[in-house]
Amino acid sequence: MSTPALAFPASLAEKYRPVTIGGFVGLEKAKTIMGKFAAHPYQSAWLFVGPPGVGKTSMALALASEIGAEVHHVPSQKCNVQAIEDVCHMCAFVPLSGGFHLVIVDEADRMTPAAQLALLSKLDATAQCPNTIWIFTCNETGSLEPRFLSRCRVVEFSSYGMAGEIAEYLDKVWHAEGGNGDGPDLTRLAKETRNNVRDCLMRLEVELMSLDGGR
Repeated sequence: MSTPALAFPASLAEKYRPVTIGGFVGLEKAKTIMGKFAAHPYQSAWLFVGPPGVGKTSMALALASEIGAEVHHVPSQKCNVQAIEDVCHMCAFVPLSGGFHLVIVDEADRMTPAAQLALLSKLDATAQCPNTIWIFTCNETGSLEPRFLSRCRVVEFSSYGMAGEIAEYLDKVWHAEGGNGDGPDLTRLAKETRNNVRDCLMRLEVELMSLDGGR
């Protein structure tokens, strides 16, 4: 993962947030798919499905950065009919970047039924927003309308089998942040968090703070 320089203190989860598609731990299939899409982007809708903390929203932001898209972010549980109309109004104009609008809707499984129905025409040829890419994230799809799902390209973000890779990555972070050789059991930490990279970094931050002179 890339480690952008920040002019002010930041949590490890923010400091080590991936900024490129290739910078994620694991997620090989998702990285391959989105890397090919970034090379030749087009107007479309995507659904990123997977457990918390695995990198769904970060991947959407990394994609936006790589294609130079103008980002519109609809926060968790805020995607109602009015929010959809508002973002579509903004996407009706030429993006400031001159390329694409990229709309990120977090926790799409919490959308209201009315919002899902309102999106149907926005995601197909009926009333599409020009030059707009939609990315929805969710943990599971059980509450989503089948007609909505049929309009999205689904990408699975699986954390299965990532404990070893995460442990290696955490070891690099541990030493980069001044940790000594008596660090926590990083493989166990990854397993305890069910391979949630964000949670791992937050726990590692606490461990670093417990050291003499740490952070």
